[in-house]
Amino acid sequence: MKLDRAAILTIVLVFGAALVMAALNQMTPPASAMHVPTYVIALAGKYLCFAMLALAVDLVWGFAGILSLGHAAFFALGGYAMGMYLMRQIGDRGVYGNPNLPDFMVFLGWKQLPWYWHGFEWFGFAMLMVVLVPGVLAAVFGWLAFRSRVTGVYLSIITQALTYALLLAFFRNDMGFGGNNGMTDFKAILGFNIQADSTRSALLVISALFLCGQFLLARFVVGSRFGKILIAVRDTESRTRFLGYRPESYKLVVWVLSAVMAGIGGALYVPQVGIINPSEFAPGNSIEAVIWVAVGGRGTLVGAILGAILVNFGKTWFTSVLPELWLYALGAMFILVTLFLPRGVVGLFRRRSRLEPEPEVPAASAAQEVTG
Repeated sequence: MKLDRAAILTIVLVFGAALVMAALNQMTPPASAMHVPTYVIALAGKYLCFAMLALAVDLVWGFAGILSLGHAAFFALGGYAMGMYLMRQIGDRGVYGNPNLPDFMVFLGWKQLPWYWHGFEWFGFAMLMVVLVPGVLAAVFGWLAFRSRVTGVYLSIITQALTYALLLAFFRNDMGFGGNNGMTDFKAILGFNIQADSTRSALLVISALFLCGQFLLARFVVGSRFGKILIAVRDTESRTRFLGYRPESYKLVVWVLSAVMAGIGGALYVPQVGIINPSEFAPGNSIEAVIWVAVGGRGTLVGAILGAILVNFGKTWFTSVLPELWLYALGAMFILVTLFLPRGVVGLFRRRSRLEPEPEVPAASAAQEVTG
């Protein structure tokens, strides 16, 4: 896989910035002008996790033409799997001192740990669930939807309904996931104090590493023969089907891969923000992820990362100055980008610096390339 200048620059900036910030947090005194506060480390880590979600959305929307309005569900499921592991690590250090039951279960009068909580005391099992739960849900949903040839706005509405159904389910106390309060008060991860500055810095670097890994994986997928067929399916699905391919199979594979990527982002998000609750399933979160991709540049991968970081940085600043106007600003941003920057911020840079060729590949030429 050959990397162009834009891809190399993205990896260097993401991983390099994370390393520099972590080093300045750990190696400089708090009074120093060079010191990076821990809250900035936590914010940067959160942005990188959101960038993983945006990258997952861009993979299915930008290259397969699947506009998902429910990808926050996969992000949240990965977060809940990590949250369950972190809750089991609290042990008898909780408010009620129960070594087997999380505090919210003791408060609600649960007498024993539900069967689906067993195994989450082991990090390896929890990480397997981070991948498996979003992946299996995506596989079942995708198989039913794509096999039925549900496309366009109908598929978008169904994905939104999926995440809303999960939101309502996880709000219930009898589900055993903390109800509307969710899970919080985490103490440790792999034996390390989760509140320690060193742990926060390590999580930031790990998030950057996973983001770069997902970026390289996505580039490999879209640059391969499989990716060219995806683009053909996106542009002219009926013609691709006429050539003998089964578009539903290709869409299912990339859909499941995208869900797993989002789940990993959610798992890294939870220990850095210190909480996971049903609000992460909110359909608005999925819509925001689509806006990140549109602002950065749909179908570019680099743009997804850039858009997620830029928009969330703007959200942090704007909500501290004029919090009641943030949603209006977000809507205006989406409209302006759609009208004046249809290829996003990355498209603007490309016109000026010619960093890399346009990713668009006509369906006919893509189909000819994969058949030849």
